[in-house]
Amino acid sequence: MFETILNEEERGQVGIGTLIVFIAMVLVAAIAAGVLINTAGFLQTQAEATGEESTSQVADRLQIVSQSGNVTDLDIDGNGPERAIDTLQLTVAQSPGAGNIDLTEVSVELIGTGGQVNGELASDNITMFTGDGDEVVLTDNSDRAEIVLNLNSSGTFGYNNDASTDGGLQAGDSLSVTFTTASGASTSTELRVPTTLTDEQTSVRL
Repeated sequence: MFETILNEEERGQVGIGTLIVFIAMVLVAAIAAGVLINTAGFLQTQAEATGEESTSQVADRLQIVSQSGNVTDLDIDGNGPERAIDTLQLTVAQSPGAGNIDLTEVSVELIGTGGQVNGELASDNITMFTGDGDEVVLTDNSDRAEIVLNLNSSGTFGYNNDASTDGGLQAGDSLSVTFTTASGASTSTELRVPTTLTDEQTSVRL
């Protein structure tokens, strides 16, 4: 049944050299597999982090529900008091799909005919309508907060470089307001003051 091999030259040779080569090949394959697994894990982690950050930059935005201004007498151009807007009131909420938004980490940029102003919101600028009154964080789509921007020269967002006159918006002025959250998501709105502000008006929608 089995053929007896009498010729020594036809016998298989399995020496220590062959065994060393075999073990070396196994080790190289194991090391290569480990490197590939580690690299794949690192790339997966990096991709997940990048995806979360990208999603936050798009989704974690403020939604502006309403916007109005307080009307009072101001001397903006040095020609005497006239009806103008000294503070802005903007009611904000979370955009759909947004995560928690800490309003004290939100930056504000104002650009208009009177120049450009940048600043960050403080708790004094914010009034929470819903949620925990001690925290200025939007955690739910039903949460609402009012942001007040003082445009007067002595205010936190003084909209006038001339300290001798008041800061604010005159009739017919326009102003672009941009809110940027900590994740980098921006929301902009264009405010336009009516061409006429009467003595009877104390507040006006913008």
